[in-house]
Amino acid sequence: MIGLWIGFDLGQYFTLEQAKAQQIALQDTITDSPLLSSLIFFLLYVAITALSVPGAAIMTLLGAALFGFWWSLLLISFASTIGATLAFLFSRYILRDWVQERFGHRLAAVNAGIEKEGAFYLFSLRLIPIFPFFLVNLLMGLTPISTRRFYWVSQVGMLAGTMVYINAGTQLGQIDTLSGIISAPVLVSLVLLGIFPLMAKAIMAG
Repeated sequence: MIGLWIGFDLGQYFTLEQAKAQQIALQDTITDSPLLSSLIFFLLYVAITALSVPGAAIMTLLGAALFGFWWSLLLISFASTIGATLAFLFSRYILRDWVQERFGHRLAAVNAGIEKEGAFYLFSLRLIPIFPFFLVNLLMGLTPISTRRFYWVSQVGMLAGTMVYINAGTQLGQIDTLSGIISAPVLVSLVLLGIFPLMAKAIMAG
């Protein structure tokens, strides 16, 4: 699937420029068929996330512009977590050897983090993306963490970052680059959010 993505240059359809260009046309479709449009968007987002191909950030911005803050937050929060969990399961049961061969050099650090911090480590990775989003999903599939715990920690942990992108997406017409989404205050807030679970664990341990 990744080969098809690259071979057919599908990434060209998931750029900021394309999202801005399609916003008006898609808005008419959503007005006519809101539920069907929501379902299609949801399934497409799940597929992109599950297959670990680029495009989730652009989909988040476009979804916010098309569906508004709260409805897009509901759609994207669950779609991203379901897609991440599918990628996690693919890695654990189907792609284990490939992931081990391709990214095994990073697995030791992840296993050490899980062993020491447990679910708090995954929570921190979701708040402060030390590793790319898709890589966290794949590597976690090779750790002992349960599917249920992976799902709920991801659901909660990704919420802050999702809200940042959705908030930016509601102003899609004014965004020129993806780097313009996150301001210095937002970055500081996300860093503090990432430190919080570690502080909480230390306090509980004390």
